[in-house]
Amino acid sequence: MQAPELKAPAFVRSGRSRTQVERWSWIFMRASGVILIVLIFTHLFINLLTGDGVNQIDFAFVAGKWASPLWKVWDLTMLVLAMIHGGNGMRLLINDYARTTWLRKTLKVALATSVTLIIVLGSLVIFTFDPCPEGTDPALLNIELCEDLGRL
Repeated sequence: MQAPELKAPAFVRSGRSRTQVERWSWIFMRASGVILIVLIFTHLFINLLTGDGVNQIDFAFVAGKWASPLWKVWDLTMLVLAMIHGGNGMRLLINDYARTTWLRKTLKVALATSVTLIIVLGSLVIFTFDPCPEGTDPALLNIELCEDLGRL
């Protein structure tokens, strides 16, 4: 009985520069994964296990948290790393499973567009967040924060 014949991979990478890109991609995935574990578990601990747990999370909680530049940078770092990490993983899947060059390029453009759009919109939400919007019921706001900002 003869062994089945193996087919060549759909996408063969060649050239030195391509190898370096894949090497740095591999290193980035490991490093960003470790950093994301720390960021995400700290985020979950602060939001879910301290104070009243899930019951404390409302508009006022987020407003109070984002009043600190530390938490804005923390959440932005988590957003950017998660999107680039996930986008890089999807890029690898596209390379493995997209059979034609046209499909591969189309999917990679769609992926890059969506990752960029989510990072830009997420950054806008984090940095333009208004903790004391006009016309809002004061019961929903972090009163101390709004008074400190001179908005109530």
